[in-house]
Amino acid sequence: MVRSTHLGVTVVGGGLAGTEAALFLACHGVQVTLVEMRPERMTPAHATGNLAELVCSNSLRSDDASTASGLLKEEMRRLGSAVVAAADRNRVPAGTALAVDREAFSRDLTRAVEEHPNIRVERREVTTLPDGHCILAPGPLVSDALAAGVADLAGPERFFFFDAIAPIVAADSLDMARLFRGSRYGAEDGGDYLNAPMDRETYESFVRELLAAEQFVPHGFEAGQPLPLFSGCQPIEAIAITGLQSLAHGPMRPTGFSGNPLGDLLHALVQLRSENEAGTAYNLVGFQTRLRQAEQKRVFRLIPGLERAELLRYGSLHRNSFIDSPRVLARDLSFRARPDLFAAGQFAGAEGYVESTALGLLSGMFMLARTNSQEALPPPDTTALGALLRYVTTCATSPLEPSNIHFGLLPPGKGPGRLGKRQAVVNRARGAFSGWLEKLSLKQG
Repeated sequence: MVRSTHLGVTVVGGGLAGTEAALFLACHGVQVTLVEMRPERMTPAHATGNLAELVCSNSLRSDDASTASGLLKEEMRRLGSAVVAAADRNRVPAGTALAVDREAFSRDLTRAVEEHPNIRVERREVTTLPDGHCILAPGPLVSDALAAGVADLAGPERFFFFDAIAPIVAADSLDMARLFRGSRYGAEDGGDYLNAPMDRETYESFVRELLAAEQFVPHGFEAGQPLPLFSGCQPIEAIAITGLQSLAHGPMRPTGFSGNPLGDLLHALVQLRSENEAGTAYNLVGFQTRLRQAEQKRVFRLIPGLERAELLRYGSLHRNSFIDSPRVLARDLSFRARPDLFAAGQFAGAEGYVESTALGLLSGMFMLARTNSQEALPPPDTTALGALLRYVTTCATSPLEPSNIHFGLLPPGKGPGRLGKRQAVVNRARGAFSGWLEKLSLKQG
């Protein structure tokens, strides 16, 4: 254990990202003040004052390194992630998933933080942005006072209090023979869109299944609390319930297209927008939803051309405080308007436990470079960590749609079949990560 040789880094928030950042910095000789308002002030979602409390599922998703989530955890282990190590120590049987005894997991990390000689824990609410070197990791339920400070810094138009996320599907799982390219009224960006055409019978059958599908029922702090949404972010099922033809006049309107394979029988269509330059992933435009994940898979596979679609990211709609990070943050997760202030976790645009932790780990690394007066060295885009970082700091979609890690964020690989291509991506990531790790050691040494 390295005792402190640096002074003055404040970490706001004792969730997964804040805990990860604090322990990384402390283990590298940085004195850290970790400020967490619980239990002095509880949130509607938390039950204890422990750090790194898991408030929803106890699963950190797949631990299979042939998956994007497993690859991300593999890279984090190689960097010495304290959170992933605690998850490994407190693992419970869950097949290939990394699931934990949530209470033991949280107690483990709380003890690690409170007993570390380089960390001082303060239990209080942060109402103004701290001076000096600071990492903001307040999680999705930012207090009103702190939110006001962030909005002043980032701009109120760059700070959001909800997620409205549409599903993303893998391009190589689509039946391209049933889709056609084009944009409304011949716009120049037409090549970026795929379109799934529907005749009236197919459309109406789809809507009936959509309305019959089981939805996520808000509970706890979300129950009974309306979301501050504008009309363009209404869940697709909420639009459909207003009338059988409402989607055909809204996000699935077929107007302005020529050359569609149905001709005059075209009644509605679903647009898919490319998520990256390589065209390996597509977003279902306007399909933010509260359907349960199993129902999303079932219902959206009723769309022509999507019968075997692999969902890389499921749609969602829930309360979440986050910044429009590509417009607000530099590549090292520091605020452009204030370079000594860094962001991490869900607050910075991650979606999911492991992804939030990953941004906490990266923010700690970048802060360590800053305290050493060194230039940050981001991981390559071909690694899982680098792909996630690239997404939250450069994504062109505005406002940002927070995302978990999926293969659509990484450059495509070359290999036999879909599995061969995925394995090529994994192999390339491992090689790139090893090379980066060597440079990082030299740089920090």
